[in-house]
Amino acid sequence: MKVQEGLFLVAFFSFAYAQLVKGQHQPPEDCQTKCGNITIEYPFGISSGCYYPGNESFSITCKEDRPHVLSNMEVTNFNHSGQLQVLLNRSSTCYDEQVNETITDYGYFKLDDLSLSANNKLTTIGCNAFALLATFGMQNYSTGCMSLCDSPPEANGECDGRGCCRTDVSVPLDSYKFHFVSTSLTDPTSVQHFNSCTFAFLVEDDKFNFSSSEDLKNLRNVTRFPVLLDWSIGSQRCEQVGSTSICGGNSTCFDSTPRSGYICRCNEGFDGNPYLSAGCQDVNECTTSNTIHRHNCSDPNTCRNKVGGFYCKCQSGYRLDTTTMSCKRKEFGWTTILLVTTIGLLVILLGVGCILQSMKHRKDTKLRQQFFEQNGGGMLTQRLSGAGPSNVDVKIFTEEGMKKATNGYDESRILGQGGQGTVYKGILPDNSIVAIKKARLGGDSSQVEQFINEVLVLSQINHRNVVKLLGCCLETEVPLLVYEFITNGTLFDHLHGSMFDSLLTWEHRLRIAIEVAGTLAYLHSSASIPIIHRDVKTANILLDENLTAKVADFGASRLIPMDKEELATMVQGTLGYLDPEYYNTGLLNEKSDVYSFGVVLMELLSGQKALCFKRPQSSKHLVSYFASVTNENRLHEIIDGQVMNEDNLREIQEAARIAAECTRLMGEERPRMKEVAAKLEALRVKTTKHKWSDQYHEENEHLIGGHILSAQGETSSSIGYDSIKNVAILDIETGR
Repeated sequence: MKVQEGLFLVAFFSFAYAQLVKGQHQPPEDCQTKCGNITIEYPFGISSGCYYPGNESFSITCKEDRPHVLSNMEVTNFNHSGQLQVLLNRSSTCYDEQVNETITDYGYFKLDDLSLSANNKLTTIGCNAFALLATFGMQNYSTGCMSLCDSPPEANGECDGRGCCRTDVSVPLDSYKFHFVSTSLTDPTSVQHFNSCTFAFLVEDDKFNFSSSEDLKNLRNVTRFPVLLDWSIGSQRCEQVGSTSICGGNSTCFDSTPRSGYICRCNEGFDGNPYLSAGCQDVNECTTSNTIHRHNCSDPNTCRNKVGGFYCKCQSGYRLDTTTMSCKRKEFGWTTILLVTTIGLLVILLGVGCILQSMKHRKDTKLRQQFFEQNGGGMLTQRLSGAGPSNVDVKIFTEEGMKKATNGYDESRILGQGGQGTVYKGILPDNSIVAIKKARLGGDSSQVEQFINEVLVLSQINHRNVVKLLGCCLETEVPLLVYEFITNGTLFDHLHGSMFDSLLTWEHRLRIAIEVAGTLAYLHSSASIPIIHRDVKTANILLDENLTAKVADFGASRLIPMDKEELATMVQGTLGYLDPEYYNTGLLNEKSDVYSFGVVLMELLSGQKALCFKRPQSSKHLVSYFASVTNENRLHEIIDGQVMNEDNLREIQEAARIAAECTRLMGEERPRMKEVAAKLEALRVKTTKHKWSDQYHEENEHLIGGHILSAQGETSSSIGYDSIKNVAILDIETGR
């Protein structure tokens, strides 16, 4: 007997200790669990100790075999997912003709630790009335809707604002009351014969259907409607309570969505009350009639239950078809045949694939060699070997390397397109950025020669103001040239605003003109074989991050033999920059580049395009426009306002004179590029000296009161130009 008592005490204290450690409160076994035909489930309970402690909202009062929460709300349904269904009274305001007054029954509810679910609708029945649901206390929230009508709506009409309106309750509420506001849109007495009352009530979604014939008069004598209330355990989240939550075995803690606190749910394959320590029990899916937990085996005899789930077991010689969850006979013979056949086919396919790959490799190698010859590889090799030692180490790139560098020639990598081809931005394996020019060839031998010519020309040039050629790729269908990447766009972009806001000062423009002129002078006079660019224009002058000029696009260039001064060629160039003498005779010489440079210099001075059809007929060509304004003493009209000021007036005049000399009609009257470069360099020296002189003059004026003593002791003052409008007419001979 003493042994049994000892075992009982040990078991009791072990259980008590386990509950204390977990922090769970569990109801006694003798708690009342029924009120009428409604089952009361924990954490709710009828008597003290039977519901979760610390929250009186979980206390159920059983009145006349009907459960009530908070003493006055009848409970009609429980669920473990944090919701409770109760019946709440409607509110109304009615006009009594006998006493000639309005009688109002305001609804007032306080939910304590429960809250109104967002799955309810505020509904108003009546004509020309507005019902308002408002909170009181700490919260600040209200919502409402208006119902309008001057005659009975159609029978069984929708609750669409005519006799009935409804609206969502968008936030959880723990206390609220109704208000009624009459409207003055119509005379209230005009609708009293069919609608003497206005009703407002909360109702769970889809639990009320409006009928105008039955509801406008007395709301079918229904005084209470089902409403959902939200509840949760405590005010902490699952992460905060940790192992001290009251969730029992085989259950999981979830944060309450509409409220603070948490709720418990049984795990998949279990059912019961998750708030009890052993409330969630394994469901036998093979025998239960509950459709939520029922198995999906096609044959019930194959269903086998397991803890937390089930599986379908087929008898020997059968396999389970997971699509239909049915058992099908195993076909061992066919399976073996199919497996062997599949392996054999795979071996054959692998062998055929290897052969085809080898053939493709040989074909690709042959095709690359064909492209190499087609793109002038032999011609390039022959010319480079016969042109003497090259100043540039030209690297040969592979087709695969070019594809990777341009991301498969993606359109987003295109930097520009011109008459000679498309230029892509490329990234080499060492992460260096390059410009890759894809020549636009169509099988024409002259176009191939132009491409090879560009490689040949650039291989002879080693100049800081010429875009550096890094290499080429000839084993593709269309040949490729790889250049250094210039980051700051073209001079055309900067002057005409297609990509950049123009920030080029007079000093910038003069320096760019000097750099381009010096480059062309080098090509004409200092290169091992004289080179004529033949397509000098602002779009072919690139600018780096320091606004240093880089001459590019030598696809149209020509090498001039030392014993010849000009070549007879097919006319090629860009309208607006094309030398008229070369255009008429087809004889190419270095003065053709001089003319094109003169147009570029005019663009630098004016900021105007070389050819613009928006200008008057006589001024569409910039050279004609320049000649016109200078001959009429209107040079100030064409000079870009961003560069013109009184300090650089003489330099701009001199630069304009140089541009006019370069664009004379007869080539023999134009200066050589060496002379042009020298004049512009002298102009820059004069500009620098003039700035230094002005600074020195200002300092002396400051020191001796603004006057400078001459060698004879007389005073003199510096005299500037009042306006560029007073410039004398320049001797421009563009029309001769």
